[in-house]
Amino acid sequence: MKDLYQVIRNVRLTEKASLLGEMNNEYVLECEPKANKLEIKQAVEKLFGKTVLDVRTANYSGKAKRQRRADAGRTAHWKKAIVRLKEGDTLDLI
Repeated sequence: MKDLYQVIRNVRLTEKASLLGEMNNEYVLECEPKANKLEIKQAVEKLFGKTVLDVRTANYSGKAKRQRRADAGRTAHWKKAIVRLKEGDTLDLI
């Protein structure tokens, strides 16, 4: 298994993510693109000490960016994971 701190990179705090947290007890995480659902589940359970019921993932490709030069670069590819916790469990994000 990968290092737990490399599997989960960041927490995505958006308007949609806050609605998911309030209504469905789901949290949106930015993860390592090569991490699978089982690794994400184990990382959340060990790092936060919560029970995970479901993990949904989506891959996002990086966008082409150009900064006043002819050659274009790219932003990094990333994976979004939506993690549903057991009823009564919450993550203190703020």
